[in-house]
Amino acid sequence: MNNKFLLFIICVIFCSCSNKSTQQIDLSGEWFFALDSNDVGITEKWYEHPLAEKIKLPGSLQEQGFGNDVDINTPWTGQIADRSWYTSDTYEKYRQPGNIKIPFWLQPDKHYVGVAWYQCEVQVPSSWEKKYVELELERTHWETTLFVNGEKVGDNNALQTPHRYMINKTGKLLLSIRVDNRLNIPIGINAHSVSDHTQSNWNGVVGNITLTARPTFHIDNIQVYPDVKGQKAKVVVSFAGTSAGKSAQIQVKGKSFNSEVVKELTPVNASVDCKNPQFSCTLDMGDDMLTWSEFEPNLYQLSVEINTEEGKEVKNTTFGMREFKVDGTRFSINGTPVFLRGTLECAIFPLTGYASMDTAYWEKIYRRCKEFGLNHVRFHSWCPPRVAFEVADREGIYLQVEAGGWGLVGDGGSADKWFMEESERIVKEFGNHPSFCVLTYGNEPAGGKQVEYLSSFVDHWKSKDQRRIYIAGAGWPYTPNSDFWSAYDPRLNFGIFGGELNSIINREAPRSDFDYREATARVAPMPSVSHEIGQWCVYPNFKEIPKYTGLLKARNFEIFQETLGDHHLGDLAEKFLFASGRLQTLCYKEEIEAALRTPGFGGFQLLDLHDFPGQGSALVGVLDAFWDPKGYVDGKEYSMFCNRIVPLARMSQMTWSNNEVFRASLEMSYFDKQPLKNASIEWDITDASKKVLVSGKAIKDLQQDNCIPVSSVEFQLSEIKEPSKLTLTVRVAGTKVCNRWNFWVYPSLLDLPSEKPYVTSDFNDAITHAKAGGNVLYCLSKMALKEDKGGAIKVGFSPIFWNTAWSGKQAPHTLGIYCDPTHPVFNAFPNDGYSDYQWWDIVTGSAAIVMDDFPADYRPLVHHIDDWFTNRKLGLLFETKMGKGKMMVCGADIMHNLDKRISARQFRYSIEKYMSSEEFDPAYEIESDVIKGLIK
Repeated sequence: MNNKFLLFIICVIFCSCSNKSTQQIDLSGEWFFALDSNDVGITEKWYEHPLAEKIKLPGSLQEQGFGNDVDINTPWTGQIADRSWYTSDTYEKYRQPGNIKIPFWLQPDKHYVGVAWYQCEVQVPSSWEKKYVELELERTHWETTLFVNGEKVGDNNALQTPHRYMINKTGKLLLSIRVDNRLNIPIGINAHSVSDHTQSNWNGVVGNITLTARPTFHIDNIQVYPDVKGQKAKVVVSFAGTSAGKSAQIQVKGKSFNSEVVKELTPVNASVDCKNPQFSCTLDMGDDMLTWSEFEPNLYQLSVEINTEEGKEVKNTTFGMREFKVDGTRFSINGTPVFLRGTLECAIFPLTGYASMDTAYWEKIYRRCKEFGLNHVRFHSWCPPRVAFEVADREGIYLQVEAGGWGLVGDGGSADKWFMEESERIVKEFGNHPSFCVLTYGNEPAGGKQVEYLSSFVDHWKSKDQRRIYIAGAGWPYTPNSDFWSAYDPRLNFGIFGGELNSIINREAPRSDFDYREATARVAPMPSVSHEIGQWCVYPNFKEIPKYTGLLKARNFEIFQETLGDHHLGDLAEKFLFASGRLQTLCYKEEIEAALRTPGFGGFQLLDLHDFPGQGSALVGVLDAFWDPKGYVDGKEYSMFCNRIVPLARMSQMTWSNNEVFRASLEMSYFDKQPLKNASIEWDITDASKKVLVSGKAIKDLQQDNCIPVSSVEFQLSEIKEPSKLTLTVRVAGTKVCNRWNFWVYPSLLDLPSEKPYVTSDFNDAITHAKAGGNVLYCLSKMALKEDKGGAIKVGFSPIFWNTAWSGKQAPHTLGIYCDPTHPVFNAFPNDGYSDYQWWDIVTGSAAIVMDDFPADYRPLVHHIDDWFTNRKLGLLFETKMGKGKMMVCGADIMHNLDKRISARQFRYSIEKYMSSEEFDPAYEIESDVIKGLIK
């Protein structure tokens, strides 16, 4: 009885599966496989006989252990700007077989560029004999050629849309697919659609792999064109194939979903002439039409059914009623002003090495973006798979999609034709998704005729499809016909390429009253969206290493961790991460607030909210490559200064003397769905103990705009007697909207110690006084240091931009400071142990003293956090016994213009006060020759 019951269950399961799949065969599973590194498969007719090895699809060959081991001859796809790994003694041990570790991007377990063959046998039912049998490969990398039973069916070079083939055969079929991941079309070796910098140059097939039986006359494509003002949607259905009959019946119907109310639209029934490849109709969306936006991502499902003599076919698509357009220097969604708060997604998928096809993964990405206050994602030089659009539709995220390029255009080569064809494929495949708001060719093009070519690209699409907006390229060039300017100028670090430390944050004392209005005025009256802002680096998080359990491994992090240990600083890794992370967060706050302070600004695109693992390891994210926080800032804090509603404060300085009056002008950046009447905007100033020192309130009507004046703050600082960190907080009563800024107040008159230390900038003078028993403050300037002892290290206030390996050692070369704020040397200089604005006077132009020759366990009082590629022990302030005396060595300028540099003056005062106390008792005695060895 048990066996009969089991047999019955098996039969039921078999019948259920058979009925469910009568029109479709899922080909995922085990396939035959062979590498064709010499590209001889076609000549030798590999497609005629079963291949020897086996592999699973969907998937890539590299993640399943096929390909070549990484070595010094690996033919990477992507530029390596710093080639020192191949030649430097520092990396010698990482070039040895068995210990290959590369520093410039994540390292795959296997690497392969070339041809591979994938093959399976399938039994196609005889009932499909008069059907259109379609093979779909949802995402391949890259070019495919299909053979069926030894006959070539065709080839396809789409990179970011499905490959589909028609197979007019039934019975037992041998499908042989040749996949070639070489760059046969020169779209750019750094393009994230193909490069090892991020996703990897993988070879394989992922997503759906199916055979589907369709009527000979069938639906090829459905496009929906919303008319929000007219409350209508035009539906265009394209057909393919032929039919024995003269006509077919079509029904078009739709309904809303993902909302509380499900609304059925009035269906359209008609007869279709099978000789006419297209049918169009208009759906009345009604007065209760639901619109799609970041605020309310309402969606509709459209179902198209045709009946022919050969049977019925139903095809579905989703769409949203939305109008995303340019409105002056801004964007609008359904008439509501929009400020784009965006980040890039650069095809970073560290587990698989190719784009995730998983809904949950994309939900994590977009929800993390929303948690951190963003509403926009730019896909840098690539187009994501269908699931990415579907989830963005549901989450209400505005997407910029790119046709896959980062290279030469306009020279008449094969890439020019391919970019147009690829953009056509992308729009045909994904054009209905309301989240698909912006299209461009790709990133930062090259070529003397790029403007002419890309202007033509924009003209083509603006005349063909009004559902989204178009630009020539991300970053450049500017073309008058683009819908907005992807602007390089409006950014905090603009000017760095002209003078390295010439960016606003490094050349000017801290303030929050500047904006980018001059930069945005340089172009015609169109929206400006700042291109790839940020790029502020943070120290590596070595706790991230175990998370790389897939194809790609963080061997770069392993190198950095090992070299930190070699410099006897391994115990400080987490402290360096946190301290540099707080500085990074401060820079992003200032970057984003400056954008929000700019009148009429269109938006920004961060590079990046999460780390970019390639181009030399660009650790620029407050999230790691897995979209996880690193422990120094969360979404709650980040979204205080990056959100639909953000209070702003314009301050002319961040450090004050207590004989001054603190002043700030308060503004609001407001881009919520509806205006807010009678908003109560409250502010207060508190001290370190959270005591409220002064407060105020203003009532304001808020319309969608920025630079909305709210109130002014004035506070007499004379009551602040001690050096203090104060905090200005602005909030909107009755909401979670809140923002805050730290500022510092120092006494104008200092109570100098009666027995001050001897201060000198002459080394011999310092040693003489110290050895004689004096307390000496030796001011060691950067100019006095030997090149290899810190003289060549350029220090600014900001952390490293992008990374030094990719930028040719561009300054600054450090990641801020780290110290123990409870040490008594800081008793009169309040700080949190990391760089904040009170450190600007001190670190700007300071010496980063290389202390690798000091005892292994010796620690300076203030560390400069070094570049992770070099991991030197760098000091800004350190102490030592010296003969009968004691010495403090300071690499900051605490001798000049102290009447104007009040933080530096206070820092010196705190040092001198400490040195005059009994607490000044250095634990180490550093030989004078060691210190002398630092000096030219």
